[in-house]
Amino acid sequence: MAEGPSPDGFSMRFWGVRGSVPSPGASTAGVGGNTSCVLVRVGGHTLILDGGTGLRGAGDALLAESQGAPVRAHVFFSHLHWDHIQGLPFFGPAFLKGSALHCHAGRVSGRTLREALAGQMAFPYFPVKFQQIAENLSFRDVAVREQVHLDGGVSVYGVEGNHPDGVFAWRIEYKGHALVYATDTEPSPHHEAALIALADGADVLVYDAQYTPEEYEGRDGRGGRVGWGHSTMLDGARVARAAGVGTYVLYHHDPGQDDAAVWAKEARARAEFEHSVAAREGLTLDVTRGKSQR
Repeated sequence: MAEGPSPDGFSMRFWGVRGSVPSPGASTAGVGGNTSCVLVRVGGHTLILDGGTGLRGAGDALLAESQGAPVRAHVFFSHLHWDHIQGLPFFGPAFLKGSALHCHAGRVSGRTLREALAGQMAFPYFPVKFQQIAENLSFRDVAVREQVHLDGGVSVYGVEGNHPDGVFAWRIEYKGHALVYATDTEPSPHHEAALIALADGADVLVYDAQYTPEEYEGRDGRGGRVGWGHSTMLDGARVARAAGVGTYVLYHHDPGQDDAAVWAKEARARAEFEHSVAAREGLTLDVTRGKSQR
């Protein structure tokens, strides 16, 4: 069950850590097979980072916590590819009268956030119509570095990463602490400089670590992934070191990697940046304890 939001707390729990497509099975059970979703409790607010298939479990936990009462939350989407939005039609609180789900996304594509989310529930893709949850949802298309201010001193803003169709990385700040969520981004000098600046001194950096260098460059015998919009665990370690973050969390694991492969990525990242940990479903972190390494 999810913890209730503390007026002064700043914590996070991972509900989905995979990229591209869900990967259930015995070989992935330790890390988990759901796609991107992180629940953040900060300053009395409930924030959700991405709405992949992990959003279903997060919603069930929120309903259990509220004992069926309406749920209020802010969702910040990194982008609108399926593995980051496909949990929304299965998010229980969205169907509960009185719930309020404030949805935010970077203004990086030709479609508005509302249009994109409604589209995945249109005929013939889904049997439940978007109109059944629309009254509980609000939408905000956010510009680069535009501040989203929440009551109690919580602020959120983002910059663009390097990914097909565009992506936003988000920084959440509260009482001198910061969490940065930077998934689905590929190394490039321009974007990496912006992400290092975004993550500067953050307590926790969640960063795309989908591939190993061998997978990215095609040295695994399966063809390279250059241009696919993702990073390696060593790219993330380099950004974490340059930004002086407290803890680096490897995220968005490739669906083809079993548990052993993810733990091996974690070990290689730790050799480059000591305070590295691979994201897994159920992992909970107190953001205020991920102290900056400067």
